[in-house]
Amino acid sequence: MPTYAIGDIQGCFNSLRNLLDRITFQPRTDRIWLVGDLVNRGPKSLSVLRYLRQTEPAVQVVLGNHDLFLLAVAEGIVPPRPNDTIQDVLAAPDRNELLTWLRRQPLHHHENGFFMVHAGLLPQWTIADTVKFAREVEAVLSGPDYRALLQAIFQNPPPAWKPSLSGMDRLVSITRVLTRLRTCTPTGEMSNFSGPPEETPPGYFPWFRIPTRHRANTTVITGHWAALGLHMEPNLLALDSGCAWGRQLTAVRLEDREVFQVQCSETHN
Repeated sequence: MPTYAIGDIQGCFNSLRNLLDRITFQPRTDRIWLVGDLVNRGPKSLSVLRYLRQTEPAVQVVLGNHDLFLLAVAEGIVPPRPNDTIQDVLAAPDRNELLTWLRRQPLHHHENGFFMVHAGLLPQWTIADTVKFAREVEAVLSGPDYRALLQAIFQNPPPAWKPSLSGMDRLVSITRVLTRLRTCTPTGEMSNFSGPPEETPPGYFPWFRIPTRHRANTTVITGHWAALGLHMEPNLLALDSGCAWGRQLTAVRLEDREVFQVQCSETHN
């Protein structure tokens, strides 16, 4: 039963189907792990969500920042921006079922020596720490107080992480790390930098390059950083190869790390 980890889809449904054809995906026997940012930027976010929900037994999702943004727009917490392409979801007759399914997806997945999260881990966080922190957010996002959490994420300034944080500040800080981290200082101060790694601001480093980062016999699977592109190390699979920007959509078979790619086939604004 092969497992394929796939990078940020971002509404590029045609590319997803082409990639699944490329790997000869069989839902009865295969599994696909998705690193988040399922929606937005590409033209068919609705088709992506419907397909994944229908194929759910074979699909493992973690949420990304664009997925949380869709949930916040649907709740009227923030308005859509000019370049957003989520109106098909918002106007769909099954939007409530799809959005409920989406917000009940986790922020992390840990299995067989792999740990999947959308963006990254702070250097002081162990895998066990991150599992605990992610579950704190997941419990609220999937529960009755989810709207208050989304409002805090998108309307409050994100506090820097420290273990003493509590309440919504703590949940917002955890969510920011898990869904937005690219670069940080050795003490875990995040930047908002999104460019190529060689242009990282002075004093900051790609999160996986921090020398003091907690390491374990675990391979971290992420997306989120399109300017980094496909990047593979012994304990890292960074899979956002920029499909939403007209580049490639990538899958890696976890059993042997074979790479499969298709060129983006979507029409972009």
